[in-house]
Amino acid sequence: MQRNEGSATDMRTIASLAALLFLGMWLPAAPPAARQAPDIAFTVPGQGQRKLSDYLGRVVALEFIYTTCTHCQAAAQSMQKLQQEFGPRGFQAIEIAFNPNAEVLTDDFTKNQHLTLPVGWAVGNDVTSFLGYGPADRFVVPQLVLIDRAGVIRHQTRAQGADDLRNEPILRQRIVGMVGPVNAPKPAAPTKTPAPR
Repeated sequence: MQRNEGSATDMRTIASLAALLFLGMWLPAAPPAARQAPDIAFTVPGQGQRKLSDYLGRVVALEFIYTTCTHCQAAAQSMQKLQQEFGPRGFQAIEIAFNPNAEVLTDDFTKNQHLTLPVGWAVGNDVTSFLGYGPADRFVVPQLVLIDRAGVIRHQTRAQGADDLRNEPILRQRIVGMVGPVNAPKPAAPTKTPAPR
């Protein structure tokens, strides 16, 4: 009986493709490429409107939350700890609520969670646009975005679930990588060259 080499090769190719497709369903999607963070305005109760651009020059952890979400409450507590630890090194955590009635719930959320970092609210459409989602896209909250000192998004939570930004040791490591080591030398001030006489 003669073996048909062509069909055996075809079967191996099909099996390999099927295995890749199956694995592809379970592997996390690649993180989005770095991009300039769009400016977003948010209102902090009792303090008025602020913009993300007000924090240019700092490493920003911008977390979008629902004030009624228990996961968001826990995440806000983590951000508070990180703010206390890394704030002196040029880090700024910001919470922005965008759930229905956020404009009236944000102040109580801040007080009940004993937060000292900026907690504001924004319009839902502005938030989804900032995150790069369309009106029909579904995503979980909280959504966390890490922005470098130049205003470039370096890390962003995936839309639908498990993400290493939710792992506090990994998040801490990424923040350290962005703010620099504790004793990092400060950039030298530009020197003026004396004008010729």
